[in-house]
Amino acid sequence: MPSTVALRHVPFEDLGLIAPLLAKRGHALRYVEVPVGGLESVDPLVPDLLVVLGGPIGVYENDSYPFIDAEVALIEKRIASGKPLLGICLGSQLVAKALGARVYASGVKEIGWAPIELTDDGRASYLRRLADTAVLHWHGDTFDLPAGARRLASTRVCANQAFTYGANALALQFHAETAGAALEAWFVGHTHEISSTPGLSVKGLRADTHRYSPAMERAGAACFADWLTSVGL
Repeated sequence: MPSTVALRHVPFEDLGLIAPLLAKRGHALRYVEVPVGGLESVDPLVPDLLVVLGGPIGVYENDSYPFIDAEVALIEKRIASGKPLLGICLGSQLVAKALGARVYASGVKEIGWAPIELTDDGRASYLRRLADTAVLHWHGDTFDLPAGARRLASTRVCANQAFTYGANALALQFHAETAGAALEAWFVGHTHEISSTPGLSVKGLRADTHRYSPAMERAGAACFADWLTSVGL
């Protein structure tokens, strides 16, 4: 039976739309709760797929969150193995850091629903499924494109929204894995960030979520299904 391990930093930022796709493909799924010491149980070379999920901290906050250094080292080993790796939001930043790129505060909060602009490589990839579809953005950090990586998508605020490295590593700054009612937990968990960011409100985010989720659920599921197939899963 194929296996997936997902490194989770906060309970409500989970695999979302990806979980049922993995179930249909017969994967045994295990979440690892990173902040409470779960990394100690992970051999980065064992699972068929390793997913690094999001969270409201910065890669550069390793003094406050010492597990970050251990997580980066684990990701480095996974990348070196060439086995499938997916990083989402914080996960993408950790992948970039593991590849030697600079991760830093962008100075702008990109929170809410908006489309991405695909590069030529992006349009030729599984991300073509997301063309003209609004996706969820929720970050204030960004990263330089790692050496040897291929950029797949950008926005006006964030040049590096998605990249691939080698044949099997994919990093997404945006969220294509979540939509619909699941975001109600985000509105609670991120309440301080919402209330302290000019122009944002729970009511506005909820209305946009209701508007864009049906298309996102279809496009996101198709995108991740295509990616899983492309990496042999």
